[in-house]
Amino acid sequence: MSELRVGQQATAGPAPRRAHRLGWLLGQLREPYVQLIASQMLTGAVAFAANILMVRSLTPTHRGEVALLLQVTYLATQVLLLGTERSFVATYHNVAPAPAVKAYAKLLLIPCAVGLAGAVLYTAVAPHSHNPGPVLVAMLAWYTVVEASSLATRSIAIAVGRVRDFMMCRVIESALLLVMLAGLYATHASHPEVWFLAYLVAGAVPTIVYLVVWLRLPPDPAAVPVRHEQARMVRREGLSLFPAAISNMAMLRVDRLVIPALASTAALGLYTSVATMTELLAWPLRAYADSRLGRWRAAHQDGTLRAAPIVLAAAVYTLVAVPLVAGTLYLLIVPVFGHQYAPAKVVVLPLVIAAGLYALSRISLGLLIARGHGTLVSAAEITGFAVSFAVYLLLIPRLGILGAAYGSLAGYGACLLFALVASRLVKDRSHV
Repeated sequence: MSELRVGQQATAGPAPRRAHRLGWLLGQLREPYVQLIASQMLTGAVAFAANILMVRSLTPTHRGEVALLLQVTYLATQVLLLGTERSFVATYHNVAPAPAVKAYAKLLLIPCAVGLAGAVLYTAVAPHSHNPGPVLVAMLAWYTVVEASSLATRSIAIAVGRVRDFMMCRVIESALLLVMLAGLYATHASHPEVWFLAYLVAGAVPTIVYLVVWLRLPPDPAAVPVRHEQARMVRREGLSLFPAAISNMAMLRVDRLVIPALASTAALGLYTSVATMTELLAWPLRAYADSRLGRWRAAHQDGTLRAAPIVLAAAVYTLVAVPLVAGTLYLLIVPVFGHQYAPAKVVVLPLVIAAGLYALSRISLGLLIARGHGTLVSAAEITGFAVSFAVYLLLIPRLGILGAAYGSLAGYGACLLFALVASRLVKDRSHV
């Protein structure tokens, strides 16, 4: 009988272990940072497909014009948000969806109204040589509002614990965008404005749907109640992070604005075809930092936050990902994009390394935000932008898109170095 029991235990042993592993895996898939990474990777895959469709349908000049319109929108979006994207996550932790939507709507109401009024005023008074026309200005203005709302839903989803909803919203947006861009490719559409309109429609529809759904959800008795002073806290911390948000977006996007001025829109088309892909390398670490911001702040307040293992793990990811991404992208440019994009191969290595440094900086700056040092975060982002912009002005006229790649590498490296030094100084002061 004893041998029979031992045999039965040995036979039944692996099953519970497999069930335990399966449960652990399912638990990891429900983690917010995994869902954020999944949504970003889906967006990245669609961006990769969209990039291919555009470079196959548009000349480098027209591809550069679409990129320019998108970059203007992304920069203007940060002006509407006023740095509240991360401060909202840290302050409105574990609140109910409907109050969170209403709270963020109040934060965005005045900036959006001022932005739309500014667009109307610009259309009326701008000289003809610098005025793209009321239709295009209206598209830029409304897409800016849509993008600001989309980033707000991301912050709301993290704060209220409904990242799965946000992921489904991005799935719908990606599907809509891919279908519309495929239709434009099939019909041989060659006007940049039409391709830009597809981004506007695809972003607006699911964002509006999910905001309405969240507003109609029943109250959650287990949620943390919203306090009036939280809005002031978000705005105050957001303003301290606003220079960081603007500098970060400028550091990411100003190269797309400088290249047409110092080189050509054709050069921008070549550069963007690579830069759009290398940015994907930083998305997992950025998603992880954003999803953990509330927990890191709580751990810091409890005195249990350990930054060194987090930064070390991020460094290992970067060291593994950089050579894989660089080699793959270098080999795929001509077969995927076509021979007219072969000159873009020269910027692959510096842009991939720059993306790796940028990814590491997201972790370091996220830890600084969790510790309440928004001013240092802004200083780091401003430093990175200043270095990159100076290198752009110096090298783009001489080296073209390679100078822009070196500028990104220098700027991201300076931002990371500042963040690491600042983190060390803050730690030393706390010990003293």
